[in-house]
Amino acid sequence: MRSISGIWKTSFLFAVVAAMLAFSVPAFAAPDINRVAFEGNSKVKTDTLQEQVRSRAHTPFSPQLAETDVARLTEVYRRSGRAAATVTYRTVELPNGRVDLVFTIVEGDKTGVKEIRFIGNEVYSTRRLVGMMETTEMNFLSFLKTSDVYDPDRIAADLELIRRFYLKNGYADFRVISSDAQFDPTVAGYIITITVHEGPQYRVSSVSVESHLPDVDGAALSGLLRLAPGDVYNGDAVEKTVEALTREIAKKGYAFTQARPRGERNPVDQTVAIQFLLEEGPRVYIERINIRGNTRTRDYVIRREFDIGEGDAYNRVLIDHAERRLNGLGYFKKVKITNEPGSAPDRVILNVDVEDQPTGNFGVSGGYSTNQGFISEVSVSESNFMGRGQAVRLSVQAGQIARGVTFSFTEPYFLDQRIAAGFDVFARRQDAYNYSIYSSTSIGGTVRFGIPITDEISFSPHYSVYQTTISIPNDKNRPYNDCLVPVLGYTPGFSPFYPAPSLFLNCQSNGEASLGIKGSQGTLVTSLVGYSLNYSTIDNFKNPHNGWMASFNQDVAGLGGGAHYIRSTGDIRYFKEIPYVDDVVGIVRLQGGDLSTFGSYKARIQDNFNLGPTLVRGFAPGGIGPRDSNILTSFSNNRGNSLGGSNYVGASLEVQFPFWYLPKDLGLRGALFADAGSLWNFRGQTNYASNLPTIPIYVPGQLGTCIAAYTAIAGFGQGSCLTPIANNFALRSSVGASVLWNSPMGPIRFDYAVVTSKVYGDITQNFRFSGGTNF
Repeated sequence: MRSISGIWKTSFLFAVVAAMLAFSVPAFAAPDINRVAFEGNSKVKTDTLQEQVRSRAHTPFSPQLAETDVARLTEVYRRSGRAAATVTYRTVELPNGRVDLVFTIVEGDKTGVKEIRFIGNEVYSTRRLVGMMETTEMNFLSFLKTSDVYDPDRIAADLELIRRFYLKNGYADFRVISSDAQFDPTVAGYIITITVHEGPQYRVSSVSVESHLPDVDGAALSGLLRLAPGDVYNGDAVEKTVEALTREIAKKGYAFTQARPRGERNPVDQTVAIQFLLEEGPRVYIERINIRGNTRTRDYVIRREFDIGEGDAYNRVLIDHAERRLNGLGYFKKVKITNEPGSAPDRVILNVDVEDQPTGNFGVSGGYSTNQGFISEVSVSESNFMGRGQAVRLSVQAGQIARGVTFSFTEPYFLDQRIAAGFDVFARRQDAYNYSIYSSTSIGGTVRFGIPITDEISFSPHYSVYQTTISIPNDKNRPYNDCLVPVLGYTPGFSPFYPAPSLFLNCQSNGEASLGIKGSQGTLVTSLVGYSLNYSTIDNFKNPHNGWMASFNQDVAGLGGGAHYIRSTGDIRYFKEIPYVDDVVGIVRLQGGDLSTFGSYKARIQDNFNLGPTLVRGFAPGGIGPRDSNILTSFSNNRGNSLGGSNYVGASLEVQFPFWYLPKDLGLRGALFADAGSLWNFRGQTNYASNLPTIPIYVPGQLGTCIAAYTAIAGFGQGSCLTPIANNFALRSSVGASVLWNSPMGPIRFDYAVVTSKVYGDITQNFRFSGGTNF
């Protein structure tokens, strides 16, 4: 009995303890989070930090999860260039078993990339390689930029750019051995060390296409090769050849075939024999294409960049090409395409992971140029309008000389084809009285298309209709038409201060517009159709070092409207990096144009080519070419009476070079140039006797059809004929130096030219400055 009683008492005691423990459990349960707060952050927005933490309000607090959040927030600051930032957390107890989770942040100073070092590079200098990278080094302009913030993803992209650069220039053995980033507290920044192996430069010894496909002759595809024996090996050319061969054999019904390049290096003579093998690949189909991560860009905008779709044969070459296209759109921070097995062994699923980035821009720009004076512009643009991939831009320009508004819209895939279509609507007014003695107002629009023919050639037709109004001011400040309409109280003969006009004091001595300009007064509607044919092989649009860039433009006016002419212009530029000198580029430019009228139409002043520093630096705008030879008009206001010409040619040689002892990140470069060109052949009206209300005064030696002078009071005045001087081909030339600054505020250029040859009547302008800013 005693043992049973003892057992009962022991059991009862255990039951009581268990009950007590059960009731005490809530005292040890994790409290709920009332809210997650951040304090001390100013450089990184709270919304950005909130997206990174996994601790959430109304969930149980976990110290382990909070520590993970601390690490994630520290990484956010490290990627934003503040590696010295510290993050801690604390909890604030609240009633009812709740807590506030507070992350305390000490942001510290900005810790960017202090120095980028290259080891193993002998062919290209560290300066040149660093200049190719998006990542930059810290300097006194760091407060204006974020590219000097250490970002491992950006560094990886930079290394890929450098790898492709070496392969493009013949270094087939190039590889990045290592990339190391160390934070150095003594300099408060990262030191990035990149070790590379360049290897020798290879030339192509032979190139061929070998086909393992029935009914496909490899030799017949040789026209698609982008390389030839003797060429420097070019990785980009190999890649483009692979794409071209893959597309061509797909058209022949071999959807699963891929072109595979194979190179046999000969280290002795440093050549490589390239063979493109056409082989039947595995018969795998694309079961599905998943688009993930696009919160703004619509699915079809991404899918249309693929040349293949769901149900088509899987082709890695075309998929890689689509990935490059998507990365080039500018809509995404990153794009990555991966595969996963499908529902059957011959099925594959493509996963396209993207991350949208802001594509809108509000810009306020301003600047000054010797042509346009002070200029300001406010613009709003969006390159991915409503996630549809469309581009929209509205800009308003105001300045000393020019004012206007422009609206543009572009659809890059018109009718679901790779044809860009868009329109522009504009209204502009220009009062360039320093270089032209009239003001002009233009209102109109353009419908345009862009059709890619190859990777290098594009065709762009367009149609434009616009109304141009030419007016000549005539008041005491600018009495440029007082020979026809005297200004009372000011024009000689109509003023008590100048009662009688004379040879040296008359309506022209205070400045008078040429008869050619007067004949162009009024409003004219121009309706024209035209096209541009463009060719480009340059390696970098922002800073070209090698390649060709050419364009040919032609407009035909006469589809309605009052103007009837054919205007043709051409421009060719060749860029070549000078061997054995670091980052020095030679540029050769040729340009020319022709204007021909048809019917009875006589070209007006605004139809002609009116050129100056854009043809030969060292001359003022409108400072080259035919001018009105009326001696009084030329004497009093020669600058404003350019007539323009129907033909021009020009050539330019330029060498651009860096300032080697300055940081390349400053964007400063120098240039030496030599220009030569001519503008000639004024074909406009020269006799205005029939439409000017004059009192004729004939002068011996003049043609009987020309009225030598006229005024309302039969005094000295302007004749009824103009005789263009400098109307024949005559070469103008100049030499000079420039400073180019690709500043954070926009491109700025200073040109100083010395004219070495000119023609009587030309207007020179040694110094020219242009620049702008976006902020």
